[in-house]
Order: sequence, then structure tokens, then C-alpha cells
Amino acid sequence: MGDMPELMVNILNNLNNEIYSLYSCALVSRHCGATLHKLVLGLSQSLKLKPEVFYTLGENKQFFSRIQHLSLDFIYDNNIESATTLLRALAKSNTKINTIELNYFDSNYKPQIFHALIYIIKSQEQLRLFSLTGRYSMEFYGVVSALKSQKNSLQEVILDHCDFNVEFEVFNNCKNLETLRIRNCATEPLKSLDYKVSTLEVVESEIDTQSMALIFENSGILLQRLKLELDEEFHDTLLLLETLKSFCPNITYFSIQNIGFSPQLIELIGNLQKLQFLSLWCDDDNVNDIPEEVLKIRVIKFSEILPLTLQYFNLRGIWLEPYTDILFNHCNAPLKKMLIYRLNNERISKALVEFCIRNKTLNYVGVYEYLGLDDNTKKEVEPYVELVPYEHIVVDY
Repeated sequence: MGDMPELMVNILNNLNNEIYSLYSCALVSRHCGATLHKLVLGLSQSLKLKPEVFYTLGENKQFFSRIQHLSLDFIYDNNIESATTLLRALAKSNTKINTIELNYFDSNYKPQIFHALIYIIKSQEQLRLFSLTGRYSMEFYGVVSALKSQKNSLQEVILDHCDFNVEFEVFNNCKNLETLRIRNCATEPLKSLDYKVSTLEVVESEIDTQSMALIFENSGILLQRLKLELDEEFHDTLLLLETLKSFCPNITYFSIQNIGFSPQLIELIGNLQKLQFLSLWCDDDNVNDIPEEVLKIRVIKFSEILPLTLQYFNLRGIWLEPYTDILFNHCNAPLKKMLIYRLNNERISKALVEFCIRNKTLNYVGVYEYLGLDDNTKKEVEPYVELVPYEHIVVDY
């Protein structure tokens, strides 16, 4: 480390004449990088940078003027002053940031960090994406509330490992909010919740049934893309399915995991007459509890009601593997891409070939255990459809 801060000052002082010749510039640290379009700040505990380094950056307004993306990682106490100086300098020099990612929000940060974050949020003209990853944080000290200043521009919000509090009601007033992603969060019932979005992702989050159903109801016909990976503790799914069926007919992308293979689920999917992408992973225990004859009838009905708009079907896991041939034999959806866990059963291979001959639209079958495919299976199936590794065609909004 030695004289690195002094070297950085000298380098930055000489950028004035050459600033526009730089496409990107990396600060002399593995832990702190910046470009003319993107600034990533994450100062390590072992690296102590002097505030004057960042003050020099702030004085060079051209350096900051084109940054559009700010990503803030964990900041240790010995670099709080430097980080604060940099954030304040950035706020003074740039109003064009459209993405802010707080990747390690710590409620125990010193107050000046929260003040600097609020300052930078309020100083932007067109913030479009805000991402907050906490440590199961419950207090945000006005940082989330500051997004009220962006209510006309904010389009996407990502919340990860956060516990909801009253500050999150600010999103009710975001007129152009289109995408809401809630991951590994916990919420209490929020009676004033009024989110309306076209893309909703809820992954492993302890959201009460009423709050989630209210988001569905408020979003209504606007909701087009929905991803649900329900927490294991979440049991009351019938209300969610009924609400989706009643209020959200325009879903084109639907991904759901950890749910029972129930008649209500089948009825909902059949009701989505604009559905193009379906990713489905039902609870194994639930499927195992269904009598075999009942399950066969249910699979047939499910196969027959798949919407005629469906082009992509990701059959995740092995929960339906013994009945995959029944699915192919009764499916009339014009699938172009199909994803399955494995293809090691002659009965399923034969049904797949017959489906391809009848269907004439299927182009690719993605196989999760692609390396386990034997040559005989490839020889039998590949004249009719291309077999590819799962990750080559998987779609995840």
C-alpha cells in the first residue's frame, strides 16, 4: 500500500486534459473500482484510503459526470470518512445516476453514511432502479423513505434480506413502478400496502397471505410476469391461487415453486390464456400423497388445459418424472422449448418423439442432467428435436 493514496492523487490531478480519452478507469485497489459509467465502492478493512483522494475525485467533475450506476458494498469503520466524502462528492457532481445498488446495508453504519446516501438519492433526476440487500435489517434511517423524491421515475425495486417497516410504504406512491423483487425478506401485515406492478418476484420470503394477495389484487390486469418461490412455512396457497385467477388474467410469464399439485393450481394455469412461459416445481411430498390413479387423471387434465399460447415449459425437478410420458401424450400446446430434469426412460423418449411428430413446433429440449444422456437416447430423439444442456435455454425473469 505504501504511497498509493499519494500516487492516486497525482494520477487524478493529471486526468484533466485526457479525461475524454478514457473509456474506463479502475482505482488502484482490488476493492474499489470506478468507470466513467459505473462506480463500485467497497473499501476493505485492510485498506485505509485518505479522504483527500476522494476529495480530488469530487473536484474532477468530468470524471463523475457520466456515471450512471452506483454499487455500494460493505464499508468498514476505518473507511467511513472516505466513503462519505466520495458519496457527497458524487452527489454534487452528478444528477444522472439511474441505478443504485446497496449490496450490504448495515443498520450499524455511522449516521454520516445514511445522510450521504439520502443526499445522493435526493440529488438524482431520473433514478430508475434501486436495490437494497441488508443483513435482515429492520431500520433504514430514512434511506428508503428518501425514494419519495424519485416517485415519478423509479421503475424497479429489489429488496433482499430486509424486514419490512413503515418506510416501504413509500413505494405506494411510485407512479411508474413496474418491477418489484422481494427475496429472503420478512414482513408483518401492512394494511396500507398498495403496490401495483407488472413484474413481481417473491422468493423465500415470509410474507403473509393477505399482503401478497393484496399485491395481486392491486396489480390486477397489469401483472404480466410472476415468480413465486414460497417459503416452506407458507401453507395457505388457495387464497393466492384464487386471487390470481380472479384478478390477473394477463400473466405471460409464470414461475412457481414449493406448491401443491392441486386442482386449483391446474385451473389457474388453464385460465391464463396469454401464458407464454411456464416454470413449475411442485412439492414432492404433496405429489407423493396423491393416489396414483388420481394423479394420472390430474396430469392428463393439466396437460390438456395448457394454454395454446404456451411456448416455453420448464418442468423443474423430478416430481412429475414418472408421468412425463402422459404429459407429452395429452399436450396440445405449441411448445418451442421444453426443459426436463433428465431423459433416461425409453417410454418418455418415445412419447417425446410422438409429441414432436404431432406438434411440429418443438425446437429444443433442455436436459438438466445432459451429461448423463446415453447415445441410444440421442440417436432416437435427435432426428426430431435438438437436445441441449439445461442452462443453454433456461429463461428467468
